[in-house]
Order: sequence, then C-alpha cells, then structure tokens
Amino acid sequence: AAGHSTHRREIMYNDFVIIGPRDDPAELEWAQSATEALTKIAAAGVAFVSRGDDSGTHKKEIRLWQQTGLGMVYNRSWYLSVGAGMGAALNTASGLDAYILSDRASWLNFRNKGNLKLLFSGDSLLFNQYAYLPVNPEVHGDYIKSSAAKAVENWLTSDRAKKLINGHQVDGQQLFYFNAK
Repeated sequence: AAGHSTHRREIMYNDFVIIGPRDDPAELEWAQSATEALTKIAAAGVAFVSRGDDSGTHKKEIRLWQQTGLGMVYNRSWYLSVGAGMGAALNTASGLDAYILSDRASWLNFRNKGNLKLLFSGDSLLFNQYAYLPVNPEVHGDYIKSSAAKAVENWLTSDRAKKLINGHQVDGQQLFYFNAK
C-alpha cells in the first residue's frame, strides 16, 4: 500500500496449527474455531508461548487473540513472549508443555516435540498465504536489480517450482500447496 513493492504475487500456502501438551488441559479437542481454542487456553490459564518477534506468525497470533474479544492477553502470567523464531519458540513450548501457534511446515520439521502434539487445525482463519513482493526500484533506487527480481518471480511461478512445492513432504505430509496464477 505504501508503494515499496511493485506488486504482490501469491505463490503457495499452508496453514497454522495450534500445538499443545498431549494431556490438553485446555480441552482444545472440543473447540469449533481457532478463536474458541485460544479462549479455552486463556480460560484454563495454562502456558501459551508466543514468538513475540513481529513475524507473520506473530502477527497472525495477535489478530487471532484480538478476535477472541478477551482484550490484552499479553500481560497475563500464562502468556510467554520469547521474542525469537519458530524453532526457539517451539523448543520453549516443548520444555514448558505449553500451547503455541505454529505454521504446519515448521511443526512437521520440528524434531524436539517432547510431550507436544497438534491439537487444533482446520479453521479458515488459520490459512497462511506466501507471496512474492518485488521491491519497487522507483522508491528504493538504482541498486534494485529488476531483471533478477523478475527472473526469481518467473522461477517461483514455473511448472518446476510447482512440482517442487507440491512434492515437498515430511513424514508423508505435504508442507505447502502451490497456488500461483
């Protein structure tokens, strides 16, 4: 919107999932939506780990908490902001038997699961789109290599990229779904 990119091109998607302790003290198995799952976590007052790093995952989490209508949860004793990437946040959640929002690909690739498991998924609010946004040379100067940026975009939207993206699996589960047009 501010003109820092010339355009946005959707490339692929996956989804976010809510991970938590196997014994599920917040009883997410009965939740009908992502916001209900978060409301159950808050009501149970059980540990929730946030990336707290201003990433896309963190921003999605903030929007979901806002949609619960619970107000500011960020200063509650059970809400733990780690200010780190997904791997470090998942390690913290694993060490504390805490709940956490993760993208599915990171969760499937994560090997230190400990007592954690995927407890909630499937809500359309958890859709996670990945897009390509080339930097606008009119805004950011001559050092922008527009022809190289176009070559990257062409490759990301090619049949070869589609095959690689759709074919990438961990433990028999597809991580991403190509949707470039």
